[in-house]
Amino acid sequence: MCRLVCVVLFLGVIGLVMAEEAADKPPGLSVRRPFQGIGINYFSLASRLLSNPKDSTSLTNLSALAKAKIPFVRFMCGSFWPSEQRLYLTNREAYFERLDRVIRSAELAHIGLIPSFFWHLPTIPDLVGEPMRELGNTNSRSIALIRNYTKEVVSRYRGSPAIWAWEFGNEATLGVDLPNAAEHRPPVVPQLGTSERRTELDELRFSDLRVAYVEFASSARSLDPQRLILSGNSLPRPSAWHNTHQHNWTADTEVQFREILWRDNPDPMNGISVHVYPSEKLPAGEKSIAATLMQVVQQAGVAGKPVFVGEFGISRRAGSIEEQKRQFGDLLAAIENAHIPLAAAWVFDYPGQDQDWNISFQNDRSIFLNMMAETNQRLWKR
Repeated sequence: MCRLVCVVLFLGVIGLVMAEEAADKPPGLSVRRPFQGIGINYFSLASRLLSNPKDSTSLTNLSALAKAKIPFVRFMCGSFWPSEQRLYLTNREAYFERLDRVIRSAELAHIGLIPSFFWHLPTIPDLVGEPMRELGNTNSRSIALIRNYTKEVVSRYRGSPAIWAWEFGNEATLGVDLPNAAEHRPPVVPQLGTSERRTELDELRFSDLRVAYVEFASSARSLDPQRLILSGNSLPRPSAWHNTHQHNWTADTEVQFREILWRDNPDPMNGISVHVYPSEKLPAGEKSIAATLMQVVQQAGVAGKPVFVGEFGISRRAGSIEEQKRQFGDLLAAIENAHIPLAAAWVFDYPGQDQDWNISFQNDRSIFLNMMAETNQRLWKR
């Protein structure tokens, strides 16, 4: 199976192609056949090994996923809490030895990887003893850590055919410019390495986040001129424009939604990232996920960037397994019909969410893996 996804303009539509590997040159752009593929989130792929190097179960599962016709996984490239991620600062050799095993296992399994660097964004300023708004200061220790970590990871793995894209983090824009920001400051859990108190300086603004986005994307692009660079954002909040400009919850118009969609995925990021779930309120007055995805694809085309649906899925709380299956099928159809190049279901092998989201080969939600494989087989025959 070809293992590098590249950005290309074909037939007037922004999409992705698969690039064949070549022994005599590093991975690069290649105009081949248009590609669509459904992957899955493997949240704990790396963090499980980082916390316990003797636990290689996530690595074994990569081969099983590849055999099940799942072409790629999106994963947290690091650890969630500061106390866990501190290994990167205190013992880089051990940290990267474990991360090397993840990348090598993906290469051997012929499965793609989309590493998400700063999944729990407060961990970065907490590690260096700064408040969240220092993410907007290019001279801060927080931004220095983002630059350094990005450069080390990208330079170390840019030659790997397993890497499909580089992603900043997970849904960072959902926490910016909130009218009730004081109620949504980052958690305080000192035993896990967080700050012992939060203030208004921990109330993140998009102007701060944009600095971090651009620093990450610029650092990645300076070392890798070709791969996708993504934000990891969800769909914009239905009131995101008004949150920023008027500090209220008034619903945004379609024009305002478009403005926020472009704002949230700034250059040199060259993809548009969204997450979609049936239980969430849709922006710009849309009535269905299918219509929303069509609008996102249209606006992404104007911006000249392919769309990545980094998360989609159905909770057990949606009803019986048959009802879950029906709704999951609707999501797959919406993604396929909108010609989304890449989409990743939430979530594989995550026991902490057994009661709602977890999909595994052993539970009754394994049917979703079969549905994804069937969709992929159909897409790849086109």
